[in-house]
Amino acid sequence: MRLPSLLSLLALALQEAGTAAFPRQERPRGEGPAGGEGGAYAALHLGGSVLSLRAPERLTASGDRLPEVKKTSLSHAPRICPTQSTVAARTPSSVPTLLGSPTSHGLPTCLICVCLGSSVYCDDADLESIPPLPQTTAYLYARFNRIGHVRAGDLQGLTKLRKIDLSSNIISSIDEDALSLLPALRELILPENQLAVLPALPRGIVVLDVRLNQLRSSGIRPAAFRALEKLQFLYLADNQLDSIPTPLPLSLRSLHLQNNMIKTMQHDTFCDEGEHRHTRRRLEDVRLDGNPIQLSLFPSAYFCLPRLPTGRLT
Repeated sequence: MRLPSLLSLLALALQEAGTAAFPRQERPRGEGPAGGEGGAYAALHLGGSVLSLRAPERLTASGDRLPEVKKTSLSHAPRICPTQSTVAARTPSSVPTLLGSPTSHGLPTCLICVCLGSSVYCDDADLESIPPLPQTTAYLYARFNRIGHVRAGDLQGLTKLRKIDLSSNIISSIDEDALSLLPALRELILPENQLAVLPALPRGIVVLDVRLNQLRSSGIRPAAFRALEKLQFLYLADNQLDSIPTPLPLSLRSLHLQNNMIKTMQHDTFCDEGEHRHTRRRLEDVRLDGNPIQLSLFPSAYFCLPRLPTGRLT
């Protein structure tokens, strides 16, 4: 009895095992689950059809991310626009207005010269005339050029101009009103030019340097320096003067007349002969060396000076 029963149980177990194994083979024909052992079996045996169905799903899944990436990159586009507008705002369209007026070279003054604050440096710039200057110019340096003439309009309206240095040019003439209408001018530096006539000067001038020119006594108007009550340094050396220009202001401290053609002087050139007062205490530097004058012949002309002039005494 035990053996038939055991055999029947074994047969029943084999039948259930076969029934369970059959759907595992038939499952690929249906829509079985993608995971598990059956999914792997289906992927291996029906790879062509399954992958053709599942690949679009994966492409679609990855494709869903691609539009998001593109959308993210497009969302940054408006952030680039302000940068472009900022660059456009920095275009140098307004720069020339800051550089001054065009010069004879066709360029703004501050492109040829160097403009630093209220100073304009035009040294060795091959200029033939004074360029148009900013209204705020206080110091002008235009040395070592080929400027031959200073016109009245060159410096017109420069009410803050304190110093002009035109050394080493070829200036032969200056318009009469070119300098006298500069109320703030204190220093006029004109050595190594070709001036024969001295123009009218502003009353506030302190330093006048006209060395190494062709200045004659006839080129200095009578009493040209009388009204210059602030003049302290007068440099007229290396010219063609044949007399000392008088009267001289009491403010004068230094007078250089060396290397001219001065042969004589008046007894009251420096002192008031009638009053005999020491009115020239400031004038300590008088140079007459290099002239044919013999200083010992005019002792009363400089007894009021704190020091004797430099020159030939015997």
